[in-house]
Amino acid sequence: MPDSHSGSRSNRSARRRRLARIALGVACGLALGGCQTLGGAGSTAPPNGRLQAILSRGELRVGLTADQPPLNMKTKSGEIQGLEIDLVEALASAMELRVVLVEMPFAELLPAVESGKVDLVISGVTITPERNARVAFVGPYFITGKSLVGREASFEDVTEISQVDDPARTYVTLAASTSEKFVRTFLPRAKLVTTPDYESAVALVIDGRADAMVGDVLACNVAAWRHPEAGLSTPRTPFTAEPLGIALPGDDPLLVNLVENYLDTLEDTGILTQLKAKWLSDGSWIQELP
Repeated sequence: MPDSHSGSRSNRSARRRRLARIALGVACGLALGGCQTLGGAGSTAPPNGRLQAILSRGELRVGLTADQPPLNMKTKSGEIQGLEIDLVEALASAMELRVVLVEMPFAELLPAVESGKVDLVISGVTITPERNARVAFVGPYFITGKSLVGREASFEDVTEISQVDDPARTYVTLAASTSEKFVRTFLPRAKLVTTPDYESAVALVIDGRADAMVGDVLACNVAAWRHPEAGLSTPRTPFTAEPLGIALPGDDPLLVNLVENYLDTLEDTGILTQLKAKWLSDGSWIQELP
């Protein structure tokens, strides 16, 4: 009798062989700007679909905050760069599209996808059931987690969030983020304030108007690295594990399918791993921040 898992192994092998063939085309596209046209004759996209509109425009409108290093950030010269920028540039290049970056506060990102102001959002957005009920997600392309950063050295030894649930403390988070929900759920006795961006939140901590910022572990670590004079501390390990995804409109499955296929290919060819290594293994980009 065949092994009970042989079928699934066979399916996985077939999928990987198929992706390997696709990868050749995508690798060529990434290196040379694309090897084939996606919007030519014979396209089966609905005439009024979002994907068809994107292909007709020749550009991919991407929503982001531009203040979440090293995922996305603005340099001293005004250039927007980061892991997510490289990722979406790779996707757009394979799709033979030009990237148009649209900056906005975090709380406006998902409404922008829903209204059609942007075609997709890639800006440290955690995949949650509530968000997935509003928009589609492709990914995850990165796993992160919740942490905090504050001026107390004792924060380094915090292992459970309940240890810092104190009515005498004030925490600041990004408005409309999972961090805000996290504080309301797990720090119910503490005071909570919100800001539209991480920079404002960190400023409240440094100025003493908040005890700590609760946010993505990358944002917390970057805040501590950028402001050594402030004596900021973070826990040694994050409190949660959270998947980050690309948010897309839920009314065009063809667009979702296309982005999903290309993201899978970038992962299977190792390109995504290379991008992560570029931005997470070398912190020289911090010198480029204002």
